[in-house]
Amino acid sequence: MQRWRGLEPLPGNWGRCVVTIGIFDGVHRGHQRLIGTAVEQARKQGVPSVVMTFDPHPAEVVRPGSHPAQLTSLRRRAELVQELGVDVFCVIPFTQELARMPADEFVHELLVDQLHVATVVVGENFTFGHRAAGDVALLNRLGRRFGFTTEGTELLSTERVTFSSTYVRSCVAAGDVGEAAAALGRPHRLEGVVIRGEGRGRDLGFPTANLSTAPHAAVPADGVYACLFGHRKRTEPHPARVRPAAVSVGTNPTFSGSERRVEAFVLDADEDFYGEHVELDFVERLRDMERYDSVDALVEQMERDVVRTRELVGEGR
Repeated sequence: MQRWRGLEPLPGNWGRCVVTIGIFDGVHRGHQRLIGTAVEQARKQGVPSVVMTFDPHPAEVVRPGSHPAQLTSLRRRAELVQELGVDVFCVIPFTQELARMPADEFVHELLVDQLHVATVVVGENFTFGHRAAGDVALLNRLGRRFGFTTEGTELLSTERVTFSSTYVRSCVAAGDVGEAAAALGRPHRLEGVVIRGEGRGRDLGFPTANLSTAPHAAVPADGVYACLFGHRKRTEPHPARVRPAAVSVGTNPTFSGSERRVEAFVLDADEDFYGEHVELDFVERLRDMERYDSVDALVEQMERDVVRTRELVGEGR
């Protein structure tokens, strides 16, 4: 899969293509179906499939300070999209100029003049352009003028909920990582770099890897979770090994902590992870974050957390 930043990398001999457009944060099951439809259409037409997304998040440009919690980094999004068989992952820098661009101009300049789009595949509620004035109906009208077709796909839903990034974020924020996984089709992943902590976990017999996460990362609600822990170099496509981990998210109230932290006790590991890029896949929430009357009571509970984590995620992979 090719990865483009903007449309400058577009080859001189570029023909037509099928494009799907969106933020695709999380690449949840609804996104997967939408992207899968675009890939299928592209294969039928014998042209490349293109996923067009934007960075930074448009909300942050239009309303600074309103950036939603981020379910997936751009790098992670590209990995997930690649698994779906996409040919090109195109990240368009979202600027004030782009935010002010009228919807019909966006279609003419980016989709028609540059990408020579044959088919546009979007969700039925898709909006675009200045003040979100463009929609599927406009794409259909412009398609008749410029010679492309539009497929507005029905949103994926169950009897209870329609899958969306907003819904997944609400599940993560509530600590309901099971429901988040059901919508994503896989556990919610939190990435970060291991930094030095206070060393209190090691003193208790549970040395932890303390994560420094990205500013807008979607961190689950305070509590203790059964997770899978993987670490790898940024240049490597997959973790060297994935292990079970009992993960604490919160302020450590037993020790009157005030700073919110993500601390992973990696089972069966005697390694120094400092400075390494790591991944936590949240499998199940074990309990709330609680204050204990004594250190001994806390240690006893941590031992139970480890047993339960091993029951839920086994030996990793």
